[in-house]
Amino acid sequence: MKKRVLHLPKWYPHRYDDQDGDFVGRHVAAIAAFGGVEGAVLFAAVARGPLPGLIDAEEDFSGPWPTLRYYYRAAPTGLAALDKPLKLLLYYWCLLRGYRRLRHHWGQRPDVVHVHVLLRTGLFAWALKAARNIPFVITEHWTLYLPQRAGGISWLRRVLTRAVVRRAAALHTVSGGLRDAMAALGFINARSVVIANVVDTALFRPRQMATAGAPVTLAQEASSAQAVESPTLLHVSAFHDQVKNLSGVLRVVARLRAAWPGLRLRIAGYGPDEAYLHEYATTLGLVADGTVQFLGKLPHEAVAAEMARATALVSFSRAETFGCVLLEARACGCPVVATRTGGVPELFQPNNAFGLLVETDDEVGLEKALTAVLAGTARFDAAQLHADAAARCASAAVGQQFGELYQKVLNE
Repeated sequence: MKKRVLHLPKWYPHRYDDQDGDFVGRHVAAIAAFGGVEGAVLFAAVARGPLPGLIDAEEDFSGPWPTLRYYYRAAPTGLAALDKPLKLLLYYWCLLRGYRRLRHHWGQRPDVVHVHVLLRTGLFAWALKAARNIPFVITEHWTLYLPQRAGGISWLRRVLTRAVVRRAAALHTVSGGLRDAMAALGFINARSVVIANVVDTALFRPRQMATAGAPVTLAQEASSAQAVESPTLLHVSAFHDQVKNLSGVLRVVARLRAAWPGLRLRIAGYGPDEAYLHEYATTLGLVADGTVQFLGKLPHEAVAAEMARATALVSFSRAETFGCVLLEARACGCPVVATRTGGVPELFQPNNAFGLLVETDDEVGLEKALTAVLAGTARFDAAQLHADAAARCASAAVGQQFGELYQKVLNE
């Protein structure tokens, strides 16, 4: 009989943003594909637009796994002092409603609750454990726990997080660096495992891997239709400049273009600092001459096409727990120049085999590393890059690891 797993994500694709938390969605899909597990997703979030009532529901039982999304008003009363606690109550009311709907659908309680990113989700799972004795496991992705950001964690959040993590049946992190950072804050669990994020290695692959008789993806079609006429760097991220430091990349590219006429930086992404970064690139003279092009939000196939044709992917983040785009680029045979932060170094072992790493905020180091890749003094084999990404991040391998983790939890 299949074990039923209730997924409680903090981030998950929704009506306002179909890419928000898509890495969580890939974990859910990998787990669903693993034999012996039947999953369901229960997600609640504040609405980004008007609602007909206090809450609105999207309850889909027809897909590959039941997916229940609930949205609640951002300002239920318009009085800030009342709205904050009321929104918290609405959040848990949505989760409770969804839990009851799923229990009715299944005809029984879930065997395991899987929390994806703390803290509200974990508190609900802890309550289910206390009331119904349902074990829960935690998956954590968040850069909040890394030293660069941990100072912003309030004392109450620290106390509650320690309690929730301690009572979980297992703690899963996407990198050893994140696990160690959480342990340094006292967020420790007796069963701690590291399982990678998922990369679609059928979509993210080098162009030359498309063989006669094999199906060709839209990404490969698009990339094969575009000849690379000049060295091209690619940056893909959410536009939170304090963390992603895209402004630092722009400054380095402004210096590099003198030595590399025709150099292009293509930037894919969106976020709160988008307008500022557009203006900053314009101020540096990078937009008028076509050195920098902002591509906006791209679907995954378009991102894969960009990676397949780029000379290198550049990431200058100050904090990363895993960095999905780094492994997606690797799967496309695209070398990466990134920062030595969080969980990134463990993904780039042995040194210089899959890309080049520099220190955070070291613009001189970034310029030297990019110069090495552009000049060809640092070379990387596309097939080797793809093979490594497949070994680390293929969906089947990740799903099997989660299945084994659930079995250990249930055996107890």
